[in-house]
Formats: sequence, structure tokens, C-alpha cells
Amino acid sequence: MKQPCVYLLASKRNGTLYVGVTSRLVQRVWQHKEGVAEGFTKEHGVKTLVWYEVHESMES
Repeated sequence: MKQPCVYLLASKRNGTLYVGVTSRLVQRVWQHKEGVAEGFTKEHGVKTLVWYEVHESMES
């Protein structure tokens, strides 16, 4: 189910934080944890979901 969310991930090893926006939170967090997408989170080992907030739309 699509639900627009803002989410915060953290690295256990060094405390690096990452803020993201998605409409498929479970799928996106899995992608970060598995390292399937190249980029900041894979490079810095940011895999732990620490907070999220659901919104009515992507614009809100």
C-alpha cells in the first residue's frame, strides 16, 4: 500500500543520519538494508530505521 512517509535512518557504526521520502516505506527500508542501491546510505552503512512519519500526500 502506498503511504507517503518521511523517514530517518542511522548508522550503528558511526551515527551518520539519512533523511528520505518514499511512498513505499517497507520496500525502501529493505533496499537500504540490503544495499541494492548505490549511494550515500550504502557508502556510509546507514541501515537502521529510527523514525518515520506518515503523511496524507507527498506534498504535505
